Amino acid sequence: MLVNLALWLVTGLLAAVLLGSTSKMFVPREKIASVGHAAEWVLDFSPGALRAIGALEILAAAGLVLPAVLDIAPVLVPVTATCVALLFACAATMRLRRGERLTIVPDLVYLALAAFVAWGRFGPESFTG
Repeated sequence: MLVNLALWLVTGLLAAVLLGSTSKMFVPREKIASVGHAAEWVLDFSPGALRAIGALEILAAAGLVLPAVLDIAPVLVPVTATCVALLFACAATMRLRRGERLTIVPDLVYLALAAFVAWGRFGPESFTG
C-alpha cells in the first residue's frame, strides 16, 4: 500500500517535471539560453530537435499516467518509466559532455525516480498482477 502511494506520487512528480520542461517547444532557444549557464545546452540542438524532445516529453508524461488511470494497457506505465530513465540518462550524458558537472544532479535524481517507477510497476506493485 505504501509503495503504491509512493509510486503514484513519484509518477505524478515525473509527469509534472516532463510537462514543465516542454516550454522548449514554444520559447526561442536563445531566450532559454539567456536564463543561465545551465540552460545553454539548448544551443547545441536545432529548433526542430528541441520540438521533438518536447513532444517526447509530452508523450512520456501521458504514458506515465493515462494508461493506469484509464486502465487501458497499464503495462505501458513501467515501459514509459524505463524510457524516461533512458531520456534522463541521455540528458546526464549530454551534461557530462558539456562539462556541466554540477547541473547533472537533477538529471540523475529524475533518472533514479524513473527507475523506481519502472521497478515498482514491473515488480511488486504491477498493475497486471
